[in-house]
Amino acid sequence: MANVQDLFKRSFNFPATHLVRAPGRLELLGNHTDYNHGLVMSLAVDKYIHIASGPRNDGKIELVTSSFPEKEIFWANAFKKNPDAPWANYVKGVLEQLRKRGLNFNGFNAAITGDIPMGAGMSSSAALEVATALTVRRLYPFSLTETGASLPPARDARGEIPPVPQEEKLHLAKLCQAAENQFVGVQSGLLDQISSLFGKAWHVMSIDFQALKVEQAPMIGEAIIVCNSGVKHELVGGEYNELRQNCESAAQKLGAKSLRAVELRSLEANKAKLTAREYECARHVVTEIQRVVAGERALRDDDHRQFGQYMFQSHESSRDFLKNSTEELDLLVELARGHPGCLGARLTGGGFGGATINLVAYHQAESFMRQIANEYEDETGHKLQPLLCQIVDGAG
Repeated sequence: MANVQDLFKRSFNFPATHLVRAPGRLELLGNHTDYNHGLVMSLAVDKYIHIASGPRNDGKIELVTSSFPEKEIFWANAFKKNPDAPWANYVKGVLEQLRKRGLNFNGFNAAITGDIPMGAGMSSSAALEVATALTVRRLYPFSLTETGASLPPARDARGEIPPVPQEEKLHLAKLCQAAENQFVGVQSGLLDQISSLFGKAWHVMSIDFQALKVEQAPMIGEAIIVCNSGVKHELVGGEYNELRQNCESAAQKLGAKSLRAVELRSLEANKAKLTAREYECARHVVTEIQRVVAGERALRDDDHRQFGQYMFQSHESSRDFLKNSTEELDLLVELARGHPGCLGARLTGGGFGGATINLVAYHQAESFMRQIANEYEDETGHKLQPLLCQIVDGAG
């Protein structure tokens, strides 16, 4: 928080009045199941987007970020893409959605910093969206319902507004998703935004994307380690949208609202109705949902080693059927499998590069990170810096 406060003061010559932060997330199990009305297990982790802000009365919004030297300035009622500042599209998209829901707000200054690694499958974009929405809520208080903005929450004696209620977090997640879908152009599901908002320290979120419900289960005793392959990861206009189209087309041809409603036996019996690619995508999603159900049962039974096996199986399905893995990710998973302290490993995020998530016995975390870094460099010539993550509370 000190870094973002300092950036704000250097940029605008007065201290910020509000500070918010939104965590990144890691998908523990459930790859590409969210937009298929499926099940996902995810974590909010201790890598954040921070925003410091203060109001202004000239109707303009001015953004600065530690990641790029140029400022972005625009009117508070005109949101247009600037090809020289694509990072600002996530902010503008949220502001546009707030306007569509009937919220009136004036201008403001905002400084943005973050330590979410790019390409590591932690969704810095969703964290930025969530942090933007919470920033506006601090500056110009509002409540959000299914139909739009409503009466704002009352401030306390110190001028603070209460945290976002649980039932309102889902409306906020949908707003941020709409910003990414409609303004940025990525047809993402709700996983990233829900994970950033609903996170709970030392707990795994089990998210049902059909019922839109979130449950929490404790995960204590294992370390969460991320290994970034160093391969560039880009989804806009790319493979993500193609995978989603194949899944939705497969469900339609099978007479189902979504692949959540399709059983493996039925899929195999109707394989001839699908193209080869539709079948591969559908098979991964159907079996991945089954793995999440089994994984939830393993956690309830405190059987983390069995849970780890479902992670390995998930990666194999992503590799063989969804085909969103890479040689580097496959290598990282096999290297992880060779360490005695590793319970499970798989690609995380959308795939196509990015990173792996590794579940490791806590007392062997340092040994694991040292060994996998050395072996990955020996195999590829690229240096690897494994990242130890802590499970944290959601945005606020």
